[in-house]
Amino acid sequence: MRSLSIAATGMLAQQTNVDVISNNIANMNTTAYKRQRAEFQDLLYEQVQRPGASTGGQEARSPSGIQIGAGVRTGGVYRIAEQGAMTSTSNRYDVAIQGQGYFQVTMPNGETAYTRSGSFQLSDQGELVTADGYPVQPGITIPPQATDVVISPTGKVQVKLDGQTDMQDVGQLQLANFVNEAGLEAQGGNLFLATSASGQPNVASPGDPGFGGLRQGYLEASNVNPVSEITALITAQRAYEMNSRVVKTVDEMLSTSTQMR
Repeated sequence: MRSLSIAATGMLAQQTNVDVISNNIANMNTTAYKRQRAEFQDLLYEQVQRPGASTGGQEARSPSGIQIGAGVRTGGVYRIAEQGAMTSTSNRYDVAIQGQGYFQVTMPNGETAYTRSGSFQLSDQGELVTADGYPVQPGITIPPQATDVVISPTGKVQVKLDGQTDMQDVGQLQLANFVNEAGLEAQGGNLFLATSASGQPNVASPGDPGFGGLRQGYLEASNVNPVSEITALITAQRAYEMNSRVVKTVDEMLSTSTQMR
């Protein structure tokens, strides 16, 4: 019976769905995390009788035909790039992006990675780095004698030095944007890599057309909605149960047919 394999594909699809939902819930408090959504597609169909096929006579045609589906498969898992809420931290090295764009960081292998998490710190050299110690591009160094640091909405970094009244420029933060954000490859640690699907990054200053602005002393929260995720989890669980019920029903039908005398 086709129903066994069809129900099996349904159970596998819902298992993937639960995996995606579980990851969303687990990252509910992850800075700047973007929730994901699983998309499904039906499989190929067996054409028992094609629509419009002749059923006898010159004008008789099958109006709908007979097409038997083979089940479902996971078509993709998409990242929803919806803005997360702004959370005040009062930390001068915390920077949130309000709008489009990604911070650029340098990986240990020299590769450029991208992140929405602006939870920055200072290295032992005074360099602005991520929580993992990866330098932010372009490199910005805060002098040890600085008594205050100001990051403007346009990304200009200024410091106030001890004994001076005027602010001094020490660097300019830049953002990268992509034609297809969903095509970025997640690396973990709130980092992404550019791929052929995402396209090459377009780099500009915050506040430029098509780029978001910065908010110092804030972090972007995840865009996970707990109520929506729990609702989706229950729906996926019920769908899994229904597919397992199909397997049980088919098993009972096969048992009945083998017991016929």
